Amino acid sequence: MPAFQVNGAELCVETFGDPADPAILLIMGAAASMLWWEEDLCSRIAAGDRFVIRFDNRDTGRSTTYPPGRPEYSFGDLAQDAVGILDALGIDCAHVVAQSMFGGVALILGVDHRDRVASLTFVSTSTGADDLPPPTGDFDLPTPDFADRASVVEYVVRSAEREAGGSPYFDEQATRRLVEQDVARARNPESTMTNHFLAKVDGPVGGGFGDITAPTLVVHGDLDPLLPLAHGEALRDAIPGAELLILEGCGHGVPRGLWDLFVPALIRHTSQA
Repeated sequence: MPAFQVNGAELCVETFGDPADPAILLIMGAAASMLWWEEDLCSRIAAGDRFVIRFDNRDTGRSTTYPPGRPEYSFGDLAQDAVGILDALGIDCAHVVAQSMFGGVALILGVDHRDRVASLTFVSTSTGADDLPPPTGDFDLPTPDFADRASVVEYVVRSAEREAGGSPYFDEQATRRLVEQDVARARNPESTMTNHFLAKVDGPVGGGFGDITAPTLVVHGDLDPLLPLAHGEALRDAIPGAELLILEGCGHGVPRGLWDLFVPALIRHTSQA
């Protein structure tokens, strides 16, 4: 996986498919590396004649890491990182797919860098409005011993289980294998699990969700306990012309058992822009 010097950081990037095809840039949510956009998923999207790009955000995987509790970046910096990756790959415009908290990064891209965005897809994310329902599950887990890899792995697996919201698609064994790979390649797991939540959340300069002009798809699970479905519905309503794909029996994220629904929907959406 090559590393690019982008916007003052070193970012690890991996691509799938033909660079001549329309590009899809995948932005994972907080505290998770690009591995959570699983390789099989990326390959399936690429098989739909798409050039798929996944990367480690700062403080995840093999990208630049900062001391725990001291992130030296904002959401605006993360958006500029995404633009820099497109520049490094020689891509003028891409379809942007962002998950969870880093829907805020996609918002900045869609408003302040709209010339670089062919379409937007928000997965398990929110407008962040104060009147939306709070999480419905118990996410209060004891802080792991960051010096003990097994403790960190167990913490992340249990967190993922709770974020699944009782979904029948949650696969503990597969999740554990993924988490073990993710923790093993992280430069500093404590930074990974801490710093994104302390980064400055600076919104777009040029407006808000109502100012997005790119075709937009909102994807949300009906069992999401972290951001209940009302968050996805509010996001659809906030963006002009946005469509909502509800994943039945799905918690937070898109599990393998629903890729047969998600991938064709994404291919259709990115064919319309």
